[in-house]
Amino acid sequence: MAKKGNRIQVILECTEHKNSGMGGMSRYITTKNRKNTPERLELRKYNPILKRYTIHREIK
Repeated sequence: MAKKGNRIQVILECTEHKNSGMGGMSRYITTKNRKNTPERLELRKYNPILKRYTIHREIK
């Protein structure tokens, strides 16, 4: 059987949308390997409200 415990689910939240003050929120759910990437994840994802690609950071 496979070993459990290294991959965890994380939530990514748009940083630009958060600072703009507009309603709603752009969030994505993904998984990461805690052993290989202990720091917070930062990815460029599409924000449908702003209609462009923005930086999404991992939230706790």
